Amino acid sequence: NAQALTATANSTNYLDLQATATPAMSPAALKRDIGGGIDVPLLAQVVADFAGGTSVEVQIQVDDNSAFSSPKTVGSSGAIVVAKLKAGYKFPLPIIPFGADERYMRLRYVVVGTPTAGAVTAGIVPGIQTNG
Repeated sequence: NAQALTATANSTNYLDLQATATPAMSPAALKRDIGGGIDVPLLAQVVADFAGGTSVEVQIQVDDNSAFSSPKTVGSSGAIVVAKLKAGYKFPLPIIPFGADERYMRLRYVVVGTPTAGAVTAGIVPGIQTNG
């Protein structure tokens, strides 16, 4: 969605994975971990060159409520220096990792310094092109 990033921010959208079901005759709801088992590709890509600032880190966070009052970080791109953040750059988040076990999921962009420009689009995708 071409989210402009000039300071640390949460993604403008989040994913609601819905409540887990309780199987018939079971005392508890099913457990969830969408990062376990089948790989779910996640792409965070720069769509407008970054200018200024020092680095940007993309974190994957989950929580049991949509306000993210107690978010748990389950994955991270690590800090990427701004010099690399040109349009087309893909943050190293190839899949949703193990531990994504709560109902809501979002990205958090941790910005170091004060960039004057830069934007990222992110989402779950069917696959990630890796050949250039």
